Amino acid sequence: MPLPATKPRIAISACLMGAAVRYNGGHKASHLCSGILADYFDWVPVCPEVGIGLGIPREPIRLVGDPDRPEAVGTRDRQLNVTAALAEYGQQMAAELDDICGYIFLQKSPSCGLERVKVYHANGAPTGSGRGIYARAFCTLHPDLPVEEEGRLHDPVLRENFLVRVFAYSAWQQLLQQGLSRHGLTQFHSRYKYLLMAHNPVQYKALGNLLGSMGRSDPQELGPRYFSELMTALKKCATRGTHSNVLQHISGYLKQVISSEDKQEVQHVISQYRQGVVPLVVPLTLLKHHFRQHPDPYIAQQVYLQPHPENLSLRNAI
Repeated sequence: MPLPATKPRIAISACLMGAAVRYNGGHKASHLCSGILADYFDWVPVCPEVGIGLGIPREPIRLVGDPDRPEAVGTRDRQLNVTAALAEYGQQMAAELDDICGYIFLQKSPSCGLERVKVYHANGAPTGSGRGIYARAFCTLHPDLPVEEEGRLHDPVLRENFLVRVFAYSAWQQLLQQGLSRHGLTQFHSRYKYLLMAHNPVQYKALGNLLGSMGRSDPQELGPRYFSELMTALKKCATRGTHSNVLQHISGYLKQVISSEDKQEVQHVISQYRQGVVPLVVPLTLLKHHFRQHPDPYIAQQVYLQPHPENLSLRNAI
């Protein structure tokens, strides 16, 4: 299953790319983003605080008030309130960045944090946690977009999950460019069968039922609903148990063509993976080896076997 010919575009907090745009004139350069991932994506750096006209360096801001609806105000100058400006900028960028496939935000930021951003009482005492003003406005208008905080991407499972969703989003954008059709939707779902089974087996069946009842409904109306549910399903992290189940399903396509010794080896390696002895790349490599010897057209089109570039080595650590 080929990956996209063009690099997916990912928006990212500009300070994570090393831009000196923070309130103190510094940055938060991420080696993971500017180094390891840089060859695979086109980055779109954004700093909402600079975007709304705040200088560098500048008065730091923090979230104050109701954690569900906080305001972004100056830490020293309480008259500085940039809540509306950040929200409007989030809406503006959501409209402009309509071709991105993901967004990586700076954690704990009162403008960009996705969750667990400290919120304070007016007297300065902490009152809870909320979401950055810009991030909330942006994500409200792109509910299906894969989003993540840079800090969480250092967890191998969360990193792999995020990038699986980025490439799925990119594949969907390509399908939209070709035009949605019943055949196109069915083929897309077929290619994502085992990836969905690994992430959310229940939702895989629900999505199959959704398409199965397509009947005469307009693919243009059904497609967005299908995709929204697909992205929700993929948000759930796959486990060793669900991966092992999928590996067993896939190995079933070899049972008529490989020797009993090879079958035993496949089962042994899948069992080792399930028990945490080896990473996912080990049983996958063995299965791919057998499918090179005994090609199967249905398995060959499965996104599960390569949902992201192999050189990212994402499955070496899970």
